[in-house]
Amino acid sequence: MVGERRINGHLLARLIGAAARERPYYLGVARAISGLVLDGRVPTYTRLPAERDLAAALGVSRNTVTAAYAWLRENGYLDSRQGAGSWTVLPDSGPGGGQLLPHTEHVDLGIAAPAAIDGLQQAARLAVDQLAAHVGGIGYNPRGLPELRHAIARRYVERGLPTAPEQICVTNGAQHAVALLLGLLADPGDTLLAESPSYPHALDAARRHGLQVRAAGVTPSGWDMDHVLDAFRRFRPRLAYLIPDFQNPTGALMDDEERAAVVAEARRADAALIVDESVAELAIDSGDQPAPTAAHDTDGRVYTVGSVAKTFWGGLRIGWVRTTPPMVERLAAARQRVDLSSSLMDQLTVTHLFADMLRVRAERSRQLARNRDALVAVLRERIPEWRCSRPSGGLVLWAGLPRPAATALREAGARHGVHLAPGPLFGADGTLEHYVRLSYTLPPEVLADGVERLARAWAETAARPGAPRHDLYV
Repeated sequence: MVGERRINGHLLARLIGAAARERPYYLGVARAISGLVLDGRVPTYTRLPAERDLAAALGVSRNTVTAAYAWLRENGYLDSRQGAGSWTVLPDSGPGGGQLLPHTEHVDLGIAAPAAIDGLQQAARLAVDQLAAHVGGIGYNPRGLPELRHAIARRYVERGLPTAPEQICVTNGAQHAVALLLGLLADPGDTLLAESPSYPHALDAARRHGLQVRAAGVTPSGWDMDHVLDAFRRFRPRLAYLIPDFQNPTGALMDDEERAAVVAEARRADAALIVDESVAELAIDSGDQPAPTAAHDTDGRVYTVGSVAKTFWGGLRIGWVRTTPPMVERLAAARQRVDLSSSLMDQLTVTHLFADMLRVRAERSRQLARNRDALVAVLRERIPEWRCSRPSGGLVLWAGLPRPAATALREAGARHGVHLAPGPLFGADGTLEHYVRLSYTLPPEVLADGVERLARAWAETAARPGAPRHDLYV
């Protein structure tokens, strides 16, 4: 009910915090508040403080807050009524919406989610046939279905990493796995070392847990290992979150020597390593793949997160953590605070698909190679001033712009019917305005249409003076 929830100026100012340090300041405040609404820290239909009260709490002029509230109204985050105040809402559509949500009315180059793999329906039918063997039980298994844990462990063995089923804890996707690990491995106030750029939902989860995020840079050409190893020494993090396989969003691939060096430095710093392998199976170019990072682990500090969302289909909400058997028990106990088990039907379906992994990988590789090459070619033809490398795997490419205008481009793109993911979304501190992430999960003809729209949006953006150097995504 509108008006039942309220937030005072001092609390809202504290939640905004340093996030609104960008200029113009009103826009930083506005985007910080929209971010609080999007991640649920300020619920919808919460009455915001009067402009005068928030201005006093922030130590700014009332005009600044008036302009911030006007931006929120224009972008669908605030509703107001004369004499009744203003309260938070969610926009129906358009550029004010969630940055990684699908935009079905656009050519969506922002979402890295491929269509279901061939054979999914057959695997689901086999799962239904197997259901009779399970309906006599309770249906809950906090550690995961034994057959699936065996299949996941066997796949690690095939990749060169000895693994027992007792080392696998099945989760509801990779994000669920990361959230569980953050809750068990760190306390509020601890430091998390992450790449910059990195996967935004993992960074958001760390912040919600109260962790201090420190960054080490990565580019499409790889990691500056001197910088990464020095970050462990300087920051002494409690844990680190890394994506060494076709890193999201840069597409970089960490080699065996670099993985060994990172694990060794984490050991010296007494830091835990959360290694996200969500796209590790999506190699495109031929050649030997590095062994999993955990192959260099000698004392159980590497926690490997996996998922089938990118390999099989996002509708199968199955992920896992590979760790030590005692940690599996801790994870199984911790997950029961929020859920009891992953879907039995999904687990049975995924078990059947694991048996066909070699075919699935080959099919995905062919699809992604075709799409990647088409996207790179049309980008170089239509927007030659952009810099884009050709990643050797994964689902996305990281394109460099000749001017810091990623946020403005995203807004122009929405007007031209194309959705993209701007660089600041992937930064630990709202930087990276020189970059956009583009997914190549769509067919070549759709990608070509998307780039045509993108080229028009870029022409419009480049013609506008004073594109913001740093826009804010919270």
